[in-house]
Parts: sequence; C-alpha cells; structure tokens
Amino acid sequence: MIYTVAWTRPARNALATLWNNNVSARKAITAATHAIDRELRIDAHRKGVPHPGGRRLLRMPPLAVVFTVNPGDCMATVVQVVRIS
Repeated sequence: MIYTVAWTRPARNALATLWNNNVSARKAITAATHAIDRELRIDAHRKGVPHPGGRRLLRMPPLAVVFTVNPGDCMATVVQVVRIS
C-alpha cells in the first residue's frame, strides 16, 4: 500500500533545529530524512515498532521518528523527530 507522508509542524521545526545545530551531521540528517520518507511511503503500517498511544517508532540513524498511520486515508504522519547515536 502506498502512503502519503506528512510531517507535522512541530516535527519539521525539531528537524530544522537538529539540522541547524549539527553542522557536521547535516548530510547524515538529510539522508536519514529522505530515507524515512521513502520507508514510510510503502506499507507504513508495517514499518518501525509499536509505540505508546497507537503510534509507531522508526529508527533511521542519526534520526528516530514517531509517526501515526491512517490506513483508511493512506497517510503516515511524522509527529516527533529526535537525534539518536
């Protein structure tokens, strides 16, 4: 199943802060962001692991994202992003 991937404003803001504050990791953060979009586009409901609140967690170093999946609308929405090691 093909999903539309969206990032909430707080997730986009957190991503921008990570990118701005980590000059040496910008390429890796950009690559991880693109990889997350690609991963969630296909069968998002099967990606990552269950996370509290009916959400899912996907690790794509140096990032991890929490996302929701709405199969009825074929929508995956990233709601949180953090930097991981």
